[in-house]
Amino acid sequence: MDVAPIRPPDLSTRPFSLVAERIMTASPDELYLMCTRQLGRWFADPGSVLSRPAVNEPFFFTAGGGHPHYGRFLRLIPDRLVELTWVTGEGGTEGAETVLTVRLSQHGAGTALVLTHAGFATAAARDRHEESWPTILEQLDLRATTLV
Repeated sequence: MDVAPIRPPDLSTRPFSLVAERIMTASPDELYLMCTRQLGRWFADPGSVLSRPAVNEPFFFTAGGGHPHYGRFLRLIPDRLVELTWVTGEGGTEGAETVLTVRLSQHGAGTALVLTHAGFATAAARDRHEESWPTILEQLDLRATTLV
């Protein structure tokens, strides 16, 4: 069976991006698990995740009381990298297919996490996410160390 090559979206007309960095208490393997198989334990509304974390597989979930999030996995390197497309509606990516890349590396007993979110159509959408990601990463770290 032939496998179609993975094509990331063309972001050339959506130039706004952000980077969020955080030293996490959780280990890279705990964070990788939380970002692939356990979104429903820390971010998504309970029972809303439809996903099989594999390259080119789609995902869907709701968060924050029913706001839809969807996309597909672009690259997965266990305990090191999760890259996916990320689409939300009004108040989020405004329908733009963005690319979210989470890089994980060992940092003492924890993890250095670098999140890049690229492809926003407007500075306002980017700014909203730039304001939200630090709190979301803090929540991820807390949940990863208390649930796993």
